[in-house]
Amino acid sequence: MNDEQLLRYSRHLLLDDIDVAGQEKLLSSHVLVIGAGGLGSAAAPYLAAAGVGHITLVDHDLVELTNLQRQIMHAESTVGKSKVDSGKQFLQHLNSSIHIETIQAKATASLLDELLPSVDVVLDCTDNFTTRHLINACCVKHQKPLVSGSALRFDGQVSVFDPRNSSSPCYACIFSPDEQFEEVNCASMGVFSPLVGIIGAMQAAQALQVIIGFGEPLVGRMLLWNARNTQIDEIKISRNPECSVCGKPH
Repeated sequence: MNDEQLLRYSRHLLLDDIDVAGQEKLLSSHVLVIGAGGLGSAAAPYLAAAGVGHITLVDHDLVELTNLQRQIMHAESTVGKSKVDSGKQFLQHLNSSIHIETIQAKATASLLDELLPSVDVVLDCTDNFTTRHLINACCVKHQKPLVSGSALRFDGQVSVFDPRNSSSPCYACIFSPDEQFEEVNCASMGVFSPLVGIIGAMQAAQALQVIIGFGEPLVGRMLLWNARNTQIDEIKISRNPECSVCGKPH
């Protein structure tokens, strides 16, 4: 690190669990953030501020006025622009020394197969089961840790699925892709503004832990946040040996 970086990240360097070695890991890391909406708007800025050297943003959508209630990477001046371009502008103002790559497209299997070999961690900041299952399957295929978050109404959850860990479940171990779930989203159900910030920031924290390798990330655990009563619960989750995605036959 140069002198400017030593000063910029000095508060990280004071932490024994991070120090110079951990910060250098962040500077050389590549994180894929899928979804530049509410969760991505909270997670990506903390990744950028922390010094993740390469961030790739993937989102197909445009900024709408209704997004501004919670999606803090975007502003009135970027309404109508692509979310990834708006997000890149925000992140570059925050930290001009890192590389921000943008892809204005939906996450597809072919796109993820192209991107995942070069990334260290994937953040799923999307809002539908179909895309979440696709991301999970690709992360299992490429053996990449996945930080999954969701937020709706007043309830949020976050967990880490790490296929490099033989005991780690995957997303499909909990929510089987064979089951039928009713698709619900913020547009139809609403969401409490700070909730996406809380869950997105937790996703960023988990990603930093995974990259640096300190503490105990939420592998085999799911954190549940209820904003109505400010209650945090944790549930243990186990790998399903018969899972259609990560089970033994696969």
